[in-house]
Amino acid sequence: MNFSPGPTSLPAEVETRIKQLFHSEERMCSMYLSHRSPEFADILTDAQRLTREVMCIPDEYEILFMHGGGHGQFAAVPLNLCSGKEDKATYIVNGTWSKRAVEEASKYCSPVIISSENDDGSFTSNPSFDNFDKESKFIYLCSNETVNGIEMHQLPKLGPDSPILVVDGSSDFSTKPIDWVGSNVGILYACASKNIGHPGVTMVVVRKDLVGNQQPICPGILCYKTNIEGGNLWNTIATFNVEVVGIVMKWILEQGGVDTMEKRSIVKSAMLYNLIDHSNGFYSTPISDVSIRSRMNVPFDVCGGDEEMTKDFLIQAWERGIVGLRTLTPFGVGKYLRASLYNGVSVENTQKLVRFMLEFMRQKQMNR
Repeated sequence: MNFSPGPTSLPAEVETRIKQLFHSEERMCSMYLSHRSPEFADILTDAQRLTREVMCIPDEYEILFMHGGGHGQFAAVPLNLCSGKEDKATYIVNGTWSKRAVEEASKYCSPVIISSENDDGSFTSNPSFDNFDKESKFIYLCSNETVNGIEMHQLPKLGPDSPILVVDGSSDFSTKPIDWVGSNVGILYACASKNIGHPGVTMVVVRKDLVGNQQPICPGILCYKTNIEGGNLWNTIATFNVEVVGIVMKWILEQGGVDTMEKRSIVKSAMLYNLIDHSNGFYSTPISDVSIRSRMNVPFDVCGGDEEMTKDFLIQAWERGIVGLRTLTPFGVGKYLRASLYNGVSVENTQKLVRFMLEFMRQKQMNR
């Protein structure tokens, strides 16, 4: 049972279908197909069609499969939307990844930062949208901060005169509906390795009227216009990864669509938060505001972060086949453990995690 923040496991049914790709008698596996073959053209078209259907993406948006991950899009967004470094862009900083996005964007535009960072460097709230710069080319936000456990369960609607929204939806895309027009979304990107596939491909949904104003220094690999005109095939696309995204999207539809994914996310996260909140401090989470608690990534500590107790917790979890609760990030292991509850994590596996946590707590309380 993998509760890693990413890459993580895919739904069991999806993994079964992926294995079958290597033994198909109908065609070669997409891992070995030419990206310009007619067979792959069908795979690409199917993945785009299914994604559009699952997420109700209007026709005025293009769907791209790009390289470079989230870090690539940190640069791609200002390179495609700003004419030069003098252009302003508002960055809503509510956690680790939006803060990191600003660092990269500052090479290509002039970020106006609205931050909720606490004095100790932690994040436990969302900043206000009231004072965004109306002259900004865009307003950037990360809808779910994986490290900090903060999520915007609905995108803001800032009015028709506001700049477009640019959304890093890497860790919550396909887990809840999006009002593309009502929230004035200009660009949304999502790395595949959380909810929609394997690492190595990044989905970019971009409104067509925003394409074509890239900076002269924008490399082709990050240029939306270049990739759209090349039919997503300007360079060798991650063929296998694209097919996996299509398989995941088909599975989501079979399960009942994105509304079902949202309901499951609410159920899974509620089970975990309920245990934490009623553990009398044995477990704790840094996010007290329940309205912004992430459904995707639940940070928690054991006995206030006691290291020996935490090690024992992780060892006993591993012995039960529960992994991924402590992972190494670019910022170290962090103060808190994290249980990540992406689409690939079933309600049943979440129940098993909660039962283990309850048993561990009772065991330690009896030994006191």
